Amino acid sequence: MKIEIINKSKHNLPHYETKSSAGMDLRANLTAPITLKPMERCIVKTGLFMALPQGYEAQVRPRSGLAIKKGITVLNAPGTIDADYRGEIGVILINLSNEDFVINDGDRIAQMVIAKYEQAKWIEVAILDKTNRGEGGFGSTGV
Repeated sequence: MKIEIINKSKHNLPHYETKSSAGMDLRANLTAPITLKPMERCIVKTGLFMALPQGYEAQVRPRSGLAIKKGITVLNAPGTIDADYRGEIGVILINLSNEDFVINDGDRIAQMVIAKYEQAKWIEVAILDKTNRGEGGFGSTGV
């Protein structure tokens, strides 16, 4: 798949680290470091702008290493970039740790996955078909 992209950052384009990677790392594009205090959130700009094909979205997800080692995650995970959005890609980060976290220019802050989607068309009905699970939810299928 080919996607048009404008790179106004000082960094290389996002790329897959391995042949089987699903996500590409997004990097902070900063003029000065950002210090994220515990429980503080901010939008970190990437300097990237893109035009996704109709029927696709870009999902912005946390990086597992930042999450487990530093308590940094994407607040609206996964964030969605719609095919008709043309603004700069920004990542909403939150610091869930007890320590300040400094974001520097070029830091890998999130990962982006390109995903196909379909728009749903609702069909109102009076009843739904029966299943073994029924109305069971929130842990009803096991421990």
